[in-house]
Amino acid sequence: MFIDILFLVLGLLLILIAAETFTNGIETFGRKFSFSQAVVGSLFAAVGTALPETILPLVAIFFYKGEAAHDIGVGAILGAPFMLSTLAFFLVGLTVLASSVKKRRKFEMQVETHSTRRDLLFFLPMYSAAVLIPVAAGPSFSVLIAVLLVAGYIFYAYSTFRCESADIEHSGQMYLSRLGRKMKLTKSDDPHLALILLQVFGALAVMITGAHTFVEALEHVSLLFGMNPLLFALLLAPVATELPEKFNSVTWTWKGRDTLALGNITGAMVFQSTFPVCVGLLFTEWKLTGMALFSAVIALASSLIVLADLTFRKRLSPVTLLLGGVLYLIYAIALVTGNT
Repeated sequence: MFIDILFLVLGLLLILIAAETFTNGIETFGRKFSFSQAVVGSLFAAVGTALPETILPLVAIFFYKGEAAHDIGVGAILGAPFMLSTLAFFLVGLTVLASSVKKRRKFEMQVETHSTRRDLLFFLPMYSAAVLIPVAAGPSFSVLIAVLLVAGYIFYAYSTFRCESADIEHSGQMYLSRLGRKMKLTKSDDPHLALILLQVFGALAVMITGAHTFVEALEHVSLLFGMNPLLFALLLAPVATELPEKFNSVTWTWKGRDTLALGNITGAMVFQSTFPVCVGLLFTEWKLTGMALFSAVIALASSLIVLADLTFRKRLSPVTLLLGGVLYLIYAIALVTGNT
């Protein structure tokens, strides 16, 4: 038991350190080529910090046999949009509240509303199709849905590159570049592209190693506690692997960079509703019932509330984001009462 928990924590630490390093490299890449806040927030940073919870189901489904491993994979796939649309939104709203109490900023969100609306207008129909069509029609449309999801994300990426958005603000120096300066190997503040790619792909390799460790330990621990591996993965894996998004978004919100903070979350939601879901559709039975299906409904409801606020009020209130925490609490209570 102790060894399994130790490896669970070790795998998690590897994933989180690698995700932070990957994101740092991706942001440096974005600055180097002068990409906008929307591109860096909704595409580069979002995809970078979404990789841990994307790699987890891939590792579980393709490298581990048995129903428990597949359940962990499906749980991680469903858990990512659920956590992003509830706890991640809630933490951003809570950060605005805390910083307004400390007189650092007003209790309001300063976001590029068209960027956030665009993300949600892609997420809602794509995730709805992936979740609800298989429930109503069975697995016969799985391949078609997967093709449409990939095509949808390609169009989303194209739209994000084409949209109007402010330039990204300067952020911290790339880690390998900082290390090189300390070791007096370089004096340049502008890292070479080769160094950026080395950090990005090196972090990805560490992330895959951490995912292997995490999935194997998670399967053992869930069975030891007698829990359904799908629900265990749905709750535990995304909470752990979504920490990079939460940390980045909270930090950006605290600094008043709300467009980056929200784009980091909503962009990850679009990504998580496409490529990882395609894996679930094509390589698992993808039979969503009970609490697994309820988690998807909660994610869609939370996103719809935020979209309604942006559409009808032409702005986003921190209160709307705080409602994500209420929806998460509703799910947690339903989960606990349903298993007692």
